[in-house]
Amino acid sequence: MLKWFSISGIMKEIGRIRWPKMSELSLNSLEVIIFTAFFGLFFVACEFIITHLLKVTGIGG
Repeated sequence: MLKWFSISGIMKEIGRIRWPKMSELSLNSLEVIIFTAFFGLFFVACEFIITHLLKVTGIGG
């Protein structure tokens, strides 16, 4: 059987994990929310621009 695939091996690996602090977790969460909102707005803006260009050229309805 594998050495690390035991209760003691699993507990040893859990002890090695570096859990983030609450401030670091909050900052990372805020970054993800800002990043997601930015790209959401970016894609909505692209859709409006493409729709407008298609209407101007007479392709869009």
